[in-house]
Order: sequence, then structure tokens, then C-alpha cells
Amino acid sequence: MAHVVLIPWLSRGPVGAICAQTALWRLTASTLRHFTLTSMMKSKRKTDHLERTASVLRREVMAAAKVCEITYQSPSVKSLRLLVADKDFSFKAGQWVDFFIPGVSVVGGFSICSSPQLLERERIIELAVKYTNHPPALWVHNKCTLDSEVAVRVGGEFFFDPQPTDAPRNLVLIAGGVGINPLLSILRHSADLHRDQADRGRSRETGTIKLFYSAKNTSELLFQKDILDLVHEFPGKITCSLHVTKQTTQISAELKPYITEGRISKEEIRDHVSAETLFYICGPPPMTDFFSKQLENSHVPKEHICFEKWW
Repeated sequence: MAHVVLIPWLSRGPVGAICAQTALWRLTASTLRHFTLTSMMKSKRKTDHLERTASVLRREVMAAAKVCEITYQSPSVKSLRLLVADKDFSFKAGQWVDFFIPGVSVVGGFSICSSPQLLERERIIELAVKYTNHPPALWVHNKCTLDSEVAVRVGGEFFFDPQPTDAPRNLVLIAGGVGINPLLSILRHSADLHRDQADRGRSRETGTIKLFYSAKNTSELLFQKDILDLVHEFPGKITCSLHVTKQTTQISAELKPYITEGRISKEEIRDHVSAETLFYICGPPPMTDFFSKQLENSHVPKEHICFEKWW
């Protein structure tokens, strides 16, 4: 049976997108495909999210979501917390959502930066969106308000979803700019797993997590407090190295022990190569290409190298 979800605002959308006989739109797998294709045809951007990810697996569930919190993570990045009441909506740490906005024909694609457990507990997901001229990003920065309604659908093959029977793995997370978003989801998920094991008194050893994160300056290091809170909560388990490439102001005393001026180096990454380590990379394409190639040259198996490119 096809999954059906009712999303009231879609009834106010373009007539040509999806035909409806009732006041509410009933979204099945076939109508979702029609809506997606219609949005693709309306977008003239060659780097449109739907075009780039056309071959990537997606969940069938499209869910209504309501904006319940808006904050600035940096001068150019705004974060949204969305309430998703549909219990059939779920995701794996590292995945993204197709972001459908009423009145905007172009579909956005934004990585989820919260953990799956937050969704399970509170029915909340979090996104962080950088200001660009792309219509979905413009809407987030210029028109989105508390209680704004959108629709979301999960997709992506870049995720971390360890099972209880899996051997423990160390993680190295390499982020550039807003590429931190899916890696923060993985970091938060890993922290939740550590807490679960401590709460249940499990004796099985868990792996370590090392985050390398590069941005132009400290004001563009997103979620820095959240990251440092996890480092302090799990000493020896979670560590970070924060890099800035164009810092012009004084670095705060709290951040200074974690800051390196200059790009993340291949030598730093090479020091963490081991048979038990998985590497997750997300950032601009040149960065992901560089580090994935360096890891291959260091004889890291391809199945241990996961990367996501964002344009």
C-alpha cells in the first residue's frame, strides 16, 4: 500500500503540480514523483538539488513540518528547528531532506544536523542553511518565520548507522564550511550512543571520534559551543581540531586550545589511519576530492571512505 500523508498547504500550490479533488492533497509515491519532476522542470539551475541527486535513494514518506525555532549560527547561516509530527518520518545520521516550500517551485536540499534520537524523543529535526541566491535559501533567510509550514522527505546514502552487533569503529569526521551539518548529526548520534551504553551499563568498548573542521574564521565555525560541550562531556572519546584559514581578529580564550590557523593537512589525517577507522568527509568538492584521494593513497579501503559534496 502506498504511504499517504495529508499536507494542507499543498492544496494552495500550482494547479499543474498535482491534481486534487479534495481540499487536502493526498501524496502517494506516484504524485510525489510528479511533484518532484515538475519542480525539476521549473528550475533552470544546472546544479539544482533534485538534478544532482536524481539517482540517490529516498524514503517514500513526505511529511509536513512546522518551523518552531529560528537562530543564527553565524552571520551567514541560519538554523531552523522543525516539528515533524508524522511518526513514519525517520532518518539516519548524515542524511539530508528534500525541502518543499509553498509558493517556491525550486526544491531545496539541506542536511539534517540533529541526531535521530532528538526526532524520536521530541519529533524535532534541525537544519542549518547558508545564505545564497538559491530560492530555497533565500526563503529561509528572508521569508521563513515561526510556524511557517513546509514538507520534507529524507534521502541520501551518506550516513552512520551502526548496529548493536557491529564491531566498534573509530570515526574521523572532516568538515569544511557548512559541510559540518551532516557530520554534526553523526557526532551527536555517536554521543547519544555513548550515553545509551553508559546508562545501560554496557561493557562493550566504543570507538573514538575525531572531528577536523575548517572555516574561514571563528565566526563561521558553526555549532562551536555544541561541539566543545561534547568534547568536554566525553574526554578522550570525542576530540576536535578546528581550523581557520582567514582569521583577522583575536581568538577567544575558550576556543584557542582547539584552533589551528591554516587548512587541515593531509599529515594530520594520515596520523589517524587504521584498520578500525571510518572516514566521513563533507565540504566543497575540491576538499572532498583531495582528502578521499589522500586516504586512498594511504591504502584506506574505499568502503571506509564516505564523502558528500555540497555545491
